[in-house]
Amino acid sequence: MMFRFLRSVVGKLWATIMVLVAVVLVIVGIFLMHYIDVTFNNSQYQVKVLFIITGITGFSLTTFFAFFLSFKITQPLIQLKKAADLIAQGEYRTRVPIRSTDEIGELAGTFNHMAGEVDKLIRDLQHEKDHLSSVLRSMADAVVTFDASGSVILTNPEGDGIMERWGGLEWERDGMLTSKPYGAVPGPLYEQFRTVLRQGRDQHGKVHVLNEVWSVAMAPLKSKESIRGAVAVLRNVTEESRLEKLRRDFVANVSHEIRTPLSMLQGYSEALMDDIAASPEERNELVQVIHDESLRMGRLVKDLLDLARMEAGHLEMKHDRVDVAAIVKRVHRKFSVYAKERGIRFRYGLPPTAVDLEDADEDRLEQVLTNLLDNALRHTSEGAEIVVEAALVSLKGRPFVKLTVHDEGQGIPAEDIPYIFERFYKADKARTRGGSSGTGLGLAIVKNIVESHRGSIEASSIVGKGTTFTLLLPVEAPKALSKPPE
Repeated sequence: MMFRFLRSVVGKLWATIMVLVAVVLVIVGIFLMHYIDVTFNNSQYQVKVLFIITGITGFSLTTFFAFFLSFKITQPLIQLKKAADLIAQGEYRTRVPIRSTDEIGELAGTFNHMAGEVDKLIRDLQHEKDHLSSVLRSMADAVVTFDASGSVILTNPEGDGIMERWGGLEWERDGMLTSKPYGAVPGPLYEQFRTVLRQGRDQHGKVHVLNEVWSVAMAPLKSKESIRGAVAVLRNVTEESRLEKLRRDFVANVSHEIRTPLSMLQGYSEALMDDIAASPEERNELVQVIHDESLRMGRLVKDLLDLARMEAGHLEMKHDRVDVAAIVKRVHRKFSVYAKERGIRFRYGLPPTAVDLEDADEDRLEQVLTNLLDNALRHTSEGAEIVVEAALVSLKGRPFVKLTVHDEGQGIPAEDIPYIFERFYKADKARTRGGSSGTGLGLAIVKNIVESHRGSIEASSIVGKGTTFTLLLPVEAPKALSKPPE
């Protein structure tokens, strides 16, 4: 359309020039005719000179008007071309001056309006791009966009980290290991990416990569009827999966722990009701079993309530100055008789100086040592030894009380060490209880009590040689501490 308009303008220009030339020639012709008629008798030479002068004058005037009109028309067109080149180079604020109200002026006005609309559109697009970039950067989830060939189009920082960590992973494809299944698409995402391209529908799933669980939501990028790629949103759900597994295990273990004593209570009570016991002694045995199982259920419920309060931060603590040596001696007296009956050597060790904590709960710390010693005695064979020791140590310039409980029991496999402080660990993991009446919550309670004292606990074990639990408790009161022990 613009070219047709320019052709029309040029055509009008030449038409104007031709009219001017015709007017000049007519005027010159009239003048000559009049001059020849008046001076008909003049010499032939003068007539020739007059024709030459008239021709030169007419040609000069015609040329002058032609160049003048050409300049007036082509100069704005040249400015329009330069402005168009600048816009093509990204200078969207370029404008051309409007010097007339004719077609050229209208063309300049239209051009300026077009340039303004392009500038506004580009600024709106840049604003949306910046907005999208800000949203992507602020997302905690990883976002990665692929084109149909598997190349990465767009990512956020979390997505960059995923591509860097997963980029070199070997993944099985068609029965063979490969590190690049499809373009830049990592192996864990390959199957979903291929399904999205083939079916053109959203895909959701979970992948297990490097001991982590990731939730993946992938959607197709559509252009009219074709699919030009896919966008994947990934979220690390490792902790959620772990908590869900703990929840399922917790429900299963509680059901298991309660089902056994309930079954025994029901069975033995029915036996009493049916007068199966033939003698008072048998009746007393049945009653004793019912009593023992009811106590076991009571301990289980109490431990569960204590653990729930601890994890919710509602544990009641009676903080005061505590003599650790007195606690060690007290639990030693408590378990000495039981250890002697089992043929286990049981001793304790204390430093020559006082071992005190400025701010601690004496009853809770005694519960910690009680649970650890009960656990050690139930898994230590006859003739072995159990030792409880307390000492003062300094870590990074801060005083701590170090408590160790060492037994020569059956030990814990190395692969099970990270899980021993979980609920019901003993119910289905390395250590078996046999006829023990433990609830499987002792170590979980110990860990929560120690951490509530801003301390730490760790375990080391060798299968067949024994296990050692080491506790570190800060001597100073909380207000004097800058951070918990590492």
